[in-house]
Amino acid sequence: MRVILPQHLRTLAQVGSELQLEVDGPVTQRSVLDALEARYPMLRGTIRDQVTEQRRPFLRFFACEEDLSHEPPDAALPDAVASGAEPFIVIGAIAGG
Repeated sequence: MRVILPQHLRTLAQVGSELQLEVDGPVTQRSVLDALEARYPMLRGTIRDQVTEQRRPFLRFFACEEDLSHEPPDAALPDAVASGAEPFIVIGAIAGG
């Protein structure tokens, strides 16, 4: 499956704009983030809290042009994401006024 990270996390992980991941079992937010943190341990704690596993403020999750940030972490991601046709996208939210 494909994952796209914001620039600051790409820099930390020293990767390009799109990552390829192997996810075991059902493809959910939790399984994708588990696989991402296992392959790139320097990202642990940057996308979700290490203790509570809650999404960090100012990060959003998107797939298939839908905001999945408030979906349950164990809900299945769209089939297009699981098949690799569409990426799972982590976006840094922008605040300001």
